[in-house]
Amino acid sequence: MRIFRHHTDVPDIARGAVVAIGNFDGVHRGHQAVIGTARDLAREMGAPLAVMVFEPHPRQFFAPDAPFFRLSSFRAKVALLADQGVDIVYALPFDAHMAALTAPEFVTEVLIEGLGAIHVAVGYDFCFGKGRAGDITLLRYMGDMEGFGVSVISAQGDGEGAAAYSSTRIRDALTEGRVEDAAHMLGRPWFIEGRVLDGDKRGRTIGFPTANVALDGVVTPKLGVYAVEIEIEDGDHKGTYKGVANLGKRPTFNKKDVLLEVNLFDFAGDIYGAHLRVSLVGFIRPEQKFDGLDALKAQIAADADAARKILG
Repeated sequence: MRIFRHHTDVPDIARGAVVAIGNFDGVHRGHQAVIGTARDLAREMGAPLAVMVFEPHPRQFFAPDAPFFRLSSFRAKVALLADQGVDIVYALPFDAHMAALTAPEFVTEVLIEGLGAIHVAVGYDFCFGKGRAGDITLLRYMGDMEGFGVSVISAQGDGEGAAAYSSTRIRDALTEGRVEDAAHMLGRPWFIEGRVLDGDKRGRTIGFPTANVALDGVVTPKLGVYAVEIEIEDGDHKGTYKGVANLGKRPTFNKKDVLLEVNLFDFAGDIYGAHLRVSLVGFIRPEQKFDGLDALKAQIAADADAARKILG
């Protein structure tokens, strides 16, 4: 898969694609339907399959000081798009120039002159251009005028009358600890990824060594203890493991920053610096403060037993 950071000076080999357009935050089942339609069309037309996203997310551009809300980092999004068979990602910078483009200007400058798109696929609620003034009707009209096709994918949900899958619904599920509901809408468990940090090493002194991972620019789920599946993506211990994790501020030790502390079951290797993908499979309990280490150790042991049951 190739990644292009601008819509200008795109080489001929990356032009003439079928392009799925959207933010695709989390690449949930609704997003997968849009990309799947584009993928089928690309195969029929013998064209590359491309996805257009914006980096930073437009919401970050307009509200840079707002709390983190993203379901996936750009790195994770690219990996998820690769899993969908995407050939090209246009990760266009959302800056003042992009924000100022009117809807017709966006179509002309970006889609036609920049990318030479032969067909675009979008979701039913797609809006574009300055002030989100462009809609599906305008996009179809300009497609007819300029010679590119437009496919609009209807809302995807669990049946007639059910709410559509959306990044907002997934965020709400995560912040309420409903990780199974989030996984259903995503089509997979939601995950946190990052490098293992060099922490306080307190866990190993009480018999539960942990790999510590910081939340880097993504939404914070409900603080508490989770059953998790862990993928070590590099290093000598590369592979998939099961475990239990605490996501929180560690009130027993008067900490304030949010950290994910992961205990891998039946594992004793050194993975400092390794890149982990930690999937939240089941919520066990909220985070709490303990009177001492003995109470904490007893609860961690109980949490580990609960996680093993959840993970089968």
